Amino acid sequence: MLEIKDLRAGYAGVEILRGIDLSVNQGEIVAVLGSNGVGKSTLNNNISALYKPYNGSIRFAGEEICGLSSMQIVDRGLIHVPEGRKIFPNLNVLENLEMGSVRRGRKNRAKNLEKVFSVFPRLKERITQSAGTMSGGEQQMLAIGRGLMSEPLLLILDEPSLGLSPLMVKEMFLLIRQLNLQGQSILLMEQNAVQTLAISNRAYIIENGLVPLSGKSSDLASDPDLKKRYLGL
Repeated sequence: MLEIKDLRAGYAGVEILRGIDLSVNQGEIVAVLGSNGVGKSTLNNNISALYKPYNGSIRFAGEEICGLSSMQIVDRGLIHVPEGRKIFPNLNVLENLEMGSVRRGRKNRAKNLEKVFSVFPRLKERITQSAGTMSGGEQQMLAIGRGLMSEPLLLILDEPSLGLSPLMVKEMFLLIRQLNLQGQSILLMEQNAVQTLAISNRAYIIENGLVPLSGKSSDLASDPDLKKRYLGL
C-alpha cells in the first residue's frame, strides 16, 4: 500500500531524514520506533504532504504522491491522526467525528459513525459532550474515530499512547489491534516499544535519520542487544 524509497527530508534546510526506506502491505500493522526527535513526526508530515521532501519517492496504492497536496492525499484514503490528538475542543464529540468526513466518507457518514461507536462505545456515551472536557484517553479515541470517519485505506497513528495513563495505554493498544483485526491497515509511530512490538507485524527502528534495523516485530522484540542499543530497554 505504501512504499517509501530514499526519503530525505527536514526543516529549513536541515536534513532530519537521511534516506528512509519503508513499506506497508495491506492488512498490516507496521511500527516505526525511535526516541523523541529521531524523525518519526517528520516522516509523517512528509507522507501527508504537510512538508515537501528534499528527495526520494513516496508511493501509495501504486501512485507517486510526492507533489500532491495534503487534501489530495486525504482524498486517496491516506489518513493521518497527528501527535497530540488535535481535536476541536469547543465542538462536541459528534461534531468532531463529522469533521472527519468533510472530504472523504460523507456519503457513508451514518454507517461510519456506527462503526466508530462499535470500536469506541465510550464516544457514543459522550456524544454531546464538549471534546475539551474529556480525558486524554477519550480524546485520543476521538482523534482516531475522526480518522476512521474518512474511510482510511491506510491509517497513520502518531504517538497514540503519548500522555496516557498506564491503564489507558494498555486499552489503547488493544483497540488498535482490534481495528487491525477488522481489516484496517495501520502505520504506527511510537516510543512505547514493548507494546508496539506486541501488536505489530513488522517494525522499523529509526536512529539518526536512518533505519539501521527492521524486520518482524517478534524477532526484534526478542533481540536483547536491539532492546538495549536502540530502544533503551
